[in-house]
Amino acid sequence: MTQPSSRQIDRLLDIMKRLRAPKGGCPWDVEQTPATIAPFAIEEAYEVMDAIARNDRDAIPDELGDLLFQVVFQAQMGSEAGHFDFETVAGIIADKLVRRHPHVFGDAAMDDDTWEREKDAERQRKAEYGALAGVALPLPALMRAAKLSRRAARVGFDWDDPTGILDKVHEEIDELKAELGGDPDRIEDELGDVLFTVASLARKLNIDPEAALRRSNTKFTRRFEAMETMLARKGQTIAEQDLPTMEALWQEAKTLPSMK
Repeated sequence: MTQPSSRQIDRLLDIMKRLRAPKGGCPWDVEQTPATIAPFAIEEAYEVMDAIARNDRDAIPDELGDLLFQVVFQAQMGSEAGHFDFETVAGIIADKLVRRHPHVFGDAAMDDDTWEREKDAERQRKAEYGALAGVALPLPALMRAAKLSRRAARVGFDWDDPTGILDKVHEEIDELKAELGGDPDRIEDELGDVLFTVASLARKLNIDPEAALRRSNTKFTRRFEAMETMLARKGQTIAEQDLPTMEALWQEAKTLPSMK
């Protein structure tokens, strides 16, 4: 394993600078803007998560490198505009980590709220007031719902226990049922309330709703592909089956050892 070194960071920064050079650089890289590149950071972050979920030790450093490239790309464009550079970015996060860990870099005692108190102070320094300030709009909706719920709970806007939220989930489902067959906008609104309340339930149970849904996505994919495999052995396809047959296949797939 290579030893930590600033040389590779310097090399990466030099490569990025050359890619962005108006003369001799890469035409695609040169024409990019912070806005056009921003979505790639989200994509790369999810690819890192996927590699970690698969425990692919070869892919993890590769995907982390792709994510780091997005930071370097944005920093280079910031430098070109005279706003900030990579040193600025690294310095800001280093200072922030020291501030948020006074129990490590100072003499304060650690408690569960240290991190959040410091984040609150940072938001106030940025003139971001209110319990929900700073929860980024572009976050995946389920993740943002959980963060909004968590922020509200910190100031006392919360149920006493998970049972109360579960009752609210059933209430929201009933409201959704009442709208079915009616105005599509109202149906979407009520469905959103169901999803938001489920995210709140996950938060109360100390479960990451994104992780829980990813797990269910994976489980659904395995079971559905098992159904397709069972049918393929008979020379059949899913599209040829009626619903009762598909339900029977689904139940059979759930009993397979590899599907548990």
